Amino acid sequence: MATIKFPGLKEYEKRLSTLGKEGKAIAEKAVYAGAAIIADAVRANINALPAVKDEWGVVAYNNNWSAPLTETAKKGLQDGFGISPMGNEDGILNVKLGFDGYNDMKTKKYPKGQPNAIIARSLESGSSIAKKRPFVAPAVRKTKKAAEETMAKIIDEEIAKIMK
Repeated sequence: MATIKFPGLKEYEKRLSTLGKEGKAIAEKAVYAGAAIIADAVRANINALPAVKDEWGVVAYNNNWSAPLTETAKKGLQDGFGISPMGNEDGILNVKLGFDGYNDMKTKKYPKGQPNAIIARSLESGSSIAKKRPFVAPAVRKTKKAAEETMAKIIDEEIAKIMK
């Protein structure tokens, strides 16, 4: 009967085991890095949005003109934009980019301030009183490939560290 020996098999098994234990942390690191690239592009687009003084927004509203983005609403978008904590849906790791909180423009309808998510949605999709001015979708389209490449690079580097 022939005997086959695999030198280094125990070491290889140990590395595979380590890779299995570290897999989730590696994936999380990659997902956050990819999200950060897209988030930076969205932030740049928010900063590039034209905004008017709050008084002009009130004048436009009172005269049924197209609603402009006010400085207060823009600041709310800047302050309220972020990346959510890591989510795990049936083994699929994800994060979400979005808007939280309220801006400082208090109205009768919104005594705590206007919700940043509503302002972002009205800019992205338009509304009955404002034309659409997308800033999220173009950022995602522009940076999707770079984010995917960064995520793949991080995963490859981390696997290489463990398997060397």
